[in-house]
Amino acid sequence: MAPLDSQTIARLESIAKQLRVDSLKATTAAGSGHPTTCLSAADLVAGIFFHAMRFDPKNPKDPNADRFVLSKGHAAPILWAAWAEAGFISREELVNLRKIDSPLEGHPTPRMPWVDVATGSLGQGLSVGLGQALNFKNLDKNDAKVFVLLGDGECAEGAVWEAASLAGHYKANNLIALIDVNALGQSQGTMYNYHLENYSKKFEASGWRTIEIDGHHMKEVLQALDAACAEKEKPVAIIAKTVKGKGVSFCEGKEGWHGKALSQADLEKAIAELGGVEPYSPPAIRKPAASAVASSSPKEPEPPHYKIGDPVATRAAYGEALVKLGAADSRVVALDGDTKNSTYSEKFMKAYPNRFFECFIAEQNMVGVALGLATRGKIPFVSTFGAFFARAYDQIRMAAISQKPIKLCGSHAGVSIGEDGPSQMALEDLAMMRAIPHMAVLYPSDAVCCEKLVFEAAQYPGMVFIRTARPATPVIYRNEENFPIGGSKVLKSSGKDQVTLVAAGITLFEALKAHDILAKEGIAVRVIDLYSVKPVDQETLVKAGKETGHLITIEDHYPEGGLGDAVLGAVSEFGIKVSKLAVNQIPRSGKPQELIDLCGVSAKSIVEKVRSLMCHSER
Repeated sequence: MAPLDSQTIARLESIAKQLRVDSLKATTAAGSGHPTTCLSAADLVAGIFFHAMRFDPKNPKDPNADRFVLSKGHAAPILWAAWAEAGFISREELVNLRKIDSPLEGHPTPRMPWVDVATGSLGQGLSVGLGQALNFKNLDKNDAKVFVLLGDGECAEGAVWEAASLAGHYKANNLIALIDVNALGQSQGTMYNYHLENYSKKFEASGWRTIEIDGHHMKEVLQALDAACAEKEKPVAIIAKTVKGKGVSFCEGKEGWHGKALSQADLEKAIAELGGVEPYSPPAIRKPAASAVASSSPKEPEPPHYKIGDPVATRAAYGEALVKLGAADSRVVALDGDTKNSTYSEKFMKAYPNRFFECFIAEQNMVGVALGLATRGKIPFVSTFGAFFARAYDQIRMAAISQKPIKLCGSHAGVSIGEDGPSQMALEDLAMMRAIPHMAVLYPSDAVCCEKLVFEAAQYPGMVFIRTARPATPVIYRNEENFPIGGSKVLKSSGKDQVTLVAAGITLFEALKAHDILAKEGIAVRVIDLYSVKPVDQETLVKAGKETGHLITIEDHYPEGGLGDAVLGAVSEFGIKVSKLAVNQIPRSGKPQELIDLCGVSAKSIVEKVRSLMCHSER
């Protein structure tokens, strides 16, 4: 790093002033934005980018470069100003902030190549930074560092402390968090105001080293960054006391300016107060050291080896598939939230302990860490009970905006888990995941299908959710069978079919039982395994609907938003009738088959529904 002489300090103070001016100009041109939070962070950003960080502005994908995560995403204008200062974008482009044809969005997204993830939903950046830091330290084994800038307001989010605890547990000494303590939130003062010791105590209790500084004293900023970069044992939190609106007297430290751009007249006053704009001269930037990056070509994973009729839970098959994927592709990593002996991801942990990350019971952070790993080219498989992904739904939503292909596996789905009761039953998960853009939603029924879908998920360019079940189900598919995403399987079919049963997972076996019962009554029904709930096999469903006249969907899920609605969305424009059988009440503890019967998704309910349709058709 550059020596901390008066010339270095003066140069960085000048850069900080330029960042302030550029942030103000951009937000005034846009007529919206958050200029005052940029002003409080300017000295910190100048120190990070032009003293501590190592990067090549021309190479955003350099695997050895340090990374920066703007967790307080509403300060995006100063991020764009920093990249203009670094020469990556033109300074003229800054006034296009928030325009529809500009990558300079109101909150950062990966439309800008140097932005790894979307931020702005507060409290998530530290988790992402931790995922990147774990990748550098544990997997790529280089000396790259990760800098995360957080606001003090967002430190009220529990996800921040989930990330802080796990970073301390893993001794992520390459992770540096900077807390911009300007003491003002959106509508009032922050919880701890300027009591920096409260932040320090919480980070220290999680195993961090902390450094409290005046965030507008450039020498203190640079000394803290130097100390953080030299730390060998712990992650470091730099707690910086700042002033919101710093440098502009009429908004400095005042409420009512959050999210408010300056008028043109106020902009001119502000620039005059800051001392005008100095001629631009490119700052010095530290380049990362070049080093070889190990890579290996992925291979085809070992195929399934099951016998028809053998009882195997899909959750167990998921664990087997992960191990095979791990052998075939070194990019595959696994994360779990202390449920690995239930989700069976522990099989991967035992086979590849260096590529497994136990995230404990902190699902929000787990998804954020996975997102960070994905930014560095890894393929993360994240496992927990399907019900608990609801806690991390905002992180999943932001991962989709970030367009990073993380893979999620939710086990113990539906009432079929039995005696544990409704708090453990994922009954909304299909609806949640179907709402995520470009998310593939997969629901295997047997072990062969599950293994093949895990392999498909690893190659799929987008996010994937795999729903697995607790009970063992018989193997019904040959090991050679393929299950492309977007497909389905017609298991029972004849030229006399009077209705089609569409199911997946546990309810597929109820549909097969119903098929046999109805066949004895002389009623022929078609049975479709809709293992890909999204994207859905519209062609097969429409064909079945036209040939049999009516579709009945059966799902171990609430009626809203799940498999039934996926089918409705696929066939409604063709005038095909659809009836939905779904979990019709809040369930309770009981044996799996008792609950399937009670909640209206058993073979008995299917048979009754088909008989009712037949009676109506005869009238």
